[in-house]
Amino acid sequence: MVAAADQQSLSARSTRAFTAFLDFALASDARAVLTLLVVCFLFFLPGLFTIPPTDRDEARFAQATKQMLETGDYIDIRFQDEVRYKKPVGIYWLQAASVKAGRALGMRNGLTTIWLYRIPSLIGAIGAVLLTYWCALAFVSRRAALFAALMMASCVLLGIERLLAKTDAMLLMTVVAAMCALARAYLPRNDAGPRDQWINAAMFWTALAGGVLLKGPLIVMIAALAALTLAIVDRSARWLWQLKPIPGVLWLAALVLPWFIAITGRAGEAFYSESLGQDLLGKIFGGQEGHGAPPGYYFVLFWITFWPGATLAALATPYVWSARHEPRIKFLLAWLVPAWLIFEAVITKLPHYVLPLYPAIAILAAAALDAHKLSRKPWLVSGTMAWFVLPLLAGLGGCIALAVIGHQFGLFAWLLAGAGVVMGLLAWRLYEMDGPEHSFLRAVTAGILIGIANYSLVLPALSHFFPSPALARAMRDSGCPAPQAAAAGYQEPSLIFLSGTDTQLTDGAGAAEFLRAGPCRFAFVDSRQEKSFIQRAEAIGLRYSAGPRVEGYNVNSGRPMTIAVFRSRNPS
Repeated sequence: MVAAADQQSLSARSTRAFTAFLDFALASDARAVLTLLVVCFLFFLPGLFTIPPTDRDEARFAQATKQMLETGDYIDIRFQDEVRYKKPVGIYWLQAASVKAGRALGMRNGLTTIWLYRIPSLIGAIGAVLLTYWCALAFVSRRAALFAALMMASCVLLGIERLLAKTDAMLLMTVVAAMCALARAYLPRNDAGPRDQWINAAMFWTALAGGVLLKGPLIVMIAALAALTLAIVDRSARWLWQLKPIPGVLWLAALVLPWFIAITGRAGEAFYSESLGQDLLGKIFGGQEGHGAPPGYYFVLFWITFWPGATLAALATPYVWSARHEPRIKFLLAWLVPAWLIFEAVITKLPHYVLPLYPAIAILAAAALDAHKLSRKPWLVSGTMAWFVLPLLAGLGGCIALAVIGHQFGLFAWLLAGAGVVMGLLAWRLYEMDGPEHSFLRAVTAGILIGIANYSLVLPALSHFFPSPALARAMRDSGCPAPQAAAAGYQEPSLIFLSGTDTQLTDGAGAAEFLRAGPCRFAFVDSRQEKSFIQRAEAIGLRYSAGPRVEGYNVNSGRPMTIAVFRSRNPS
């Protein structure tokens, strides 16, 4: 009896809070956007400024951008002396603009401040959430559109991608913009005049150009598959003329061709050979870099990567199937299904590949919510348990990692995680009592609390997983005016980003030779290379001093490591 009374009391208090939240957010589109911005900041800011550069993709992107800023060459893409032609130039330009802005505002160490390189990803994530709201308004009511955008804001996968200085969050924004324009051309509208059609067409082709400059033909594939599917099902493609294809293609070419012509003049066929031949085709026909997986990989992962919206998506499935012939549902399925099947068929698989399809799922779930047609089948409703289980696992896992690896109790992290678990429990247990909207908002609140705990408090404290900052700090604090570094055994891109573009990657013997070449030189030698370093140093009579030893764990190689810091001495 007491437990039931407590549950009803908690339900009443949270129901009043969420009712007030919805009343404010739904009063106007401006308030909805303001609400979404606040939610985005709560989800996307934790960890942005405090988590060090991550290996390997983020550090590679950031280092290539840093070299553009150092050399003033904004056409070629390089990582040290190697060309980096897997992706076009778009994200590097955006990151360079962000770093330049930071330096203009007085940030002296802007070149090695990783959060400046993450700003485009932050903007892309927020833009994708707001565009999902705007896009959903063409399909559902303002209330349901708000929930579709909240599904994207709270999405676990987007919460990771906003934190990484690479292409995927910004690509998501361009895809949502393009598909929204495509939807508004397809769905009948009585209020669309010639001016509206031109604005919509401009948005479509500009978004397409942005996506191409970010990640090549992927955005074109998603849009083309949707349009082709609808044309086949409807036996008509006349609606595509609303997108003004002739001037649109010319505008697309005007935006993307200058850089492609410039890089062709600089590198010849090398860019296309690496980006299309090695990167794109290599992923289609082989498990590139050990990332091969069988079909069904994305479906299995979806229940985690789209949490907490995945639960509503499951409950919406029967409605979506029954309404599949309606134009709005048909369009969303055309956005989702063909591209998803292709991603499942491609051999190389990474979780973020299907991120551009998640907004379609969010709007489909919102449509079922809007129609009050979420399934009540017990086996589907039981899936709401995920709103409790994932916060429990993520919160407990983060706090244990903080204690065991970070050697901190982290009282505030435990409090936040505990509150998140309680909110997740309420989301699950009160679902049938309070309905899907308030339960989903509880799950969103759980996600915010767990995110703040793990991204702001736990991950920054796990320095063992980020040895590069400690190594770069040892060199920076030495007092040398222009220190130089070499690394033996530990050769992660984050080290190059933090310690300098001219950092040499070598072996133990090579590190000893490097120190012999002059003063103010540092060698970062992994324990596996230390014997070779010492033998070579003795053989050449090297005078050096030993600095700190950095203990760490290399996530990419999956092994613990100890890195010794050695410094050359001035000749006597």
